[in-house]
Amino acid sequence: MTSRTTTTAVMRAMFDAAIASAQPERCVPHWLPDPADVPGRLVVLGAGKASAAMAQAVESHWNGPLSGRVVTRYGYGAPCERIDILEAAHPVPDEAGVTAAQRVLELAQSLGPTDTALCLISGGGSALLPLPLPGLTLADVQAVSRALLSSGASITEMNVVRRHLSALAGGRLAAACHPARVITLLISDVPGDHPLDIASGPTVADPTTCADALAATQRYGVALPPAAADLLASGAGESVKPGDPRLARCTTHIVAAPQQALEAAAKIAAEHGYTPYILSDALEGEARDVGKVLAAIALQVAERDAPFARPCALLSGGETTVTVRSRGRGGRNVECLLSFAIATHGNPRIHALMGDTDGVDGMEEIAGAWTDPETLARAAALGLNPRQSLDGNDAHTFFQRLQQSVVTGPTHTNVNDFRTVLVDA
Repeated sequence: MTSRTTTTAVMRAMFDAAIASAQPERCVPHWLPDPADVPGRLVVLGAGKASAAMAQAVESHWNGPLSGRVVTRYGYGAPCERIDILEAAHPVPDEAGVTAAQRVLELAQSLGPTDTALCLISGGGSALLPLPLPGLTLADVQAVSRALLSSGASITEMNVVRRHLSALAGGRLAAACHPARVITLLISDVPGDHPLDIASGPTVADPTTCADALAATQRYGVALPPAAADLLASGAGESVKPGDPRLARCTTHIVAAPQQALEAAAKIAAEHGYTPYILSDALEGEARDVGKVLAAIALQVAERDAPFARPCALLSGGETTVTVRSRGRGGRNVECLLSFAIATHGNPRIHALMGDTDGVDGMEEIAGAWTDPETLARAAALGLNPRQSLDGNDAHTFFQRLQQSVVTGPTHTNVNDFRTVLVDA
C-alpha cells in the first residue's frame, strides 16, 4: 500500500497538472487571428479570473498594434504593457466592477467595421462585468448574487438570471462591438462547456428569456429586489437573441476545458501506477450528495475490485452546488469532500483530493482539501465532529484544523472543480 505522504503528493501533482494544462500561455496563442485578417485595430476586451493571464499571453505572441481592457479578480492581475488590467470583486460584485465594466463597454462601442475585438472570457466574468441594466442598482445586483450563491441553484440556472439583469451579459458585449468583427476565446468552467454559461455569455446569443429567469428565482425561493422583479416580469431585461444581425461577425472558440485538465491529471496518475478513469467532466448536483455517490463507487472498488480493478484513480470535474444552511466557512469542493470522507468510513485503501482549479473554493482563498484513511480518526482526536461541520457548512474550518487544506494562490485559470479519488491495491 502506498504511504500517506506519497499518495497525498501524487494527488497534489495531479491537481497541479490539471491547472498547468489550462494555463493561458499554453492554450491561447494557437487561436490568435492571422494578422493579415486584421485590417484595422486589434482590441482586447475581457473578463474572468483567467482574463489577465490570457491578455498577457496575447501580448507575448502578437507583434502588431494592440490595445485593450480586461477585468479580473483582485489578486489575479498579470503585468501587461498594452492592455489595461482592471481588478474587481468576485463572487459578489463591487463598485470597482461596475466602473471596470463601464470602461470595457466604452471601448467596445468605439470599434469600427475594420476593427477586430478579441474577447477573452473565463469563469468569474459574470461578477466582474456587473454593470446593471437601466433601472437597477449595484445593490440590487449584489442582493441577487448573494441569494443565488446560497440557493442551491446550478450554474446554468444562476446565469439565466444574471443574463437578464446585466448590461453586458447575454450577447450584449458583442452587440456593443458591432460593426466590428468579434473573436471570442473561452476558458470553460461550466459543465458541458456551453459558451452561453461561461461568464453568462457576453458575446453569444441567448435563447432564454426573462420568464425563464423569473421561473428560476421562484424555483429556489430567491427573493428579488423590487426593481429586478419588475424588470424580469415586464420583459425589459431581454438579452440578445439568436439571429440578431449584430452578432453576424462573431466567432467563438473554447481554448481550455475541464476534460483536458482531467486528461493531464490522468497521465500523472498512470505514471504512479494508478489506472485512471475519467468518470465525467460535468458532474452536477448538491455537493454533499455527489460526495456520497463518489464514496459509494470508491467503496465498491476498494471492497470488490469492481467496476474498476485496483489500484486506480477516479477522476471527475463539473460544478456542484451548495444549499447554504448555516454561516460556516464552506465551499462546494470541501463540502463534497467532507461528505465523501464520512461515507467512506476511513477505508484503508481510499484517498481523495477535491479543489477548484481557480484556487478559490467558496468565499475562501483556499482551493480545496484532501482526505485519507486516517482523517476521521485525527478529527476525533482533535474533538472535531465531521457531521456537525458538514451540517454547518463549515468544511474549510474542519480541514484547516487537520492541516489538510490545499492552497494554491491565484492560478490564473479556471476549468472548474477537480476531484480525484485514489484507491490502492
